[in-house]
Amino acid sequence: MILMAALGGCGWMSVSGPAATDILSGQRDPVSLNYAIVKVTPKVIAVQAKNLPRLTGFFTDNRRPHDITFGIGDIVGVTVFEASSGGLFIPAEGGVRPGNFVTIPNQAVDVHGNISIPYAGSIRALGRTQVEVQDAIVTALKNRAIEPQVVVSLVEQKTSMITILGEGRSARVPANTTPERLLDVIARAGFSAVAVGGATIGTAAAGSWVILERNGRRAIAPFGALIYESANNIYAHPNDTIYLYFEPQTFLAFGAVGAQQQVPFGAWRLSLAEAISKAGGLLDVQADPAAVFLYRGEAREVAQAMGIDCSPYEGPVIPVIYTINLRDPAGYFLASSFEMRNKDILYVSNAFSVESTKFMTYLNTINATIQAPITTITSAYGLRNIIQGTGAVPSVVTTGGTTFVSTPAPATP
Repeated sequence: MILMAALGGCGWMSVSGPAATDILSGQRDPVSLNYAIVKVTPKVIAVQAKNLPRLTGFFTDNRRPHDITFGIGDIVGVTVFEASSGGLFIPAEGGVRPGNFVTIPNQAVDVHGNISIPYAGSIRALGRTQVEVQDAIVTALKNRAIEPQVVVSLVEQKTSMITILGEGRSARVPANTTPERLLDVIARAGFSAVAVGGATIGTAAAGSWVILERNGRRAIAPFGALIYESANNIYAHPNDTIYLYFEPQTFLAFGAVGAQQQVPFGAWRLSLAEAISKAGGLLDVQADPAAVFLYRGEAREVAQAMGIDCSPYEGPVIPVIYTINLRDPAGYFLASSFEMRNKDILYVSNAFSVESTKFMTYLNTINATIQAPITTITSAYGLRNIIQGTGAVPSVVTTGGTTFVSTPAPATP
């Protein structure tokens, strides 16, 4: 108990970080940054899994996009058919023609969203599909032409485009009438690589990210999630913006681990167990397996889902310290399911025995420092007695924390 009390007050001893008891007991400095302690449990892992950087976590509605509609500036082609010659468009001598139809010159949807058809006037095209525009033209001509039929085509697509941006290049591709998924669009645009510092790397390499922006909303995910988790390869919609970039993921390792440094993920995702292994593992002579901590800033809604009372915290990000006990054999299953995030901080505290040893070593150092001059003086007395021929050497007696030097009286002749 005395030793524990002494160690509890030894804040002046050199350490690589806070003790486990200091972390778990909360802040002792009232002006320090407030943080929450969360024990890693299956419930916590389930909450984390729902809030990973994934596209499906943000764009939950993965239905196919609506049919492509015309927009202002689209170039439209219209062909009108009549059942027989002698009608509105086909003259009586129509037999010399290749067919009972007439092609109207291509035209752009004007700023009012209309196209112009002879004898039908302005036809609304903006926001309508090809079939809807065809039906509108037929309705306008059916009382004037002979059983008119109309074919409307999109000659040149100016709207309903998909924009793909990369580092050093970009492309705009038209949305197809056949629904495509993100990987299909990215491949069609020719984005098989990302430029990084003058070099090119594969889009699916570790550290590649994709941002999808749609209707003012934005979501981010590792590019590997689109490949290895097919649910994230969602449908592309007209007017989507896809941004591809490269940013290696790293975490920091401190405390009783093999390497105290910035460690790259080296993969598109990494579990806590893998992170501990990449950091060199827990040091057998130093680490406390029950005191493994992970520092992370969590979004307020995620913190609330884990049961944290967020009222004492300000702002959208809550400082959270996750703790996991690797003395428990089941702890490794939890660590294998807990996914790391970019810029996480991994810290492993020293075992209590290490702090005890350091304290005892410190006491021995102080004791040796006190004993050194006394030993020197004792040796000097002994040397003097030998020189004088008395042959008596002082003795050193240590009682408790006090040291006495006893010099015997010279012998009587």
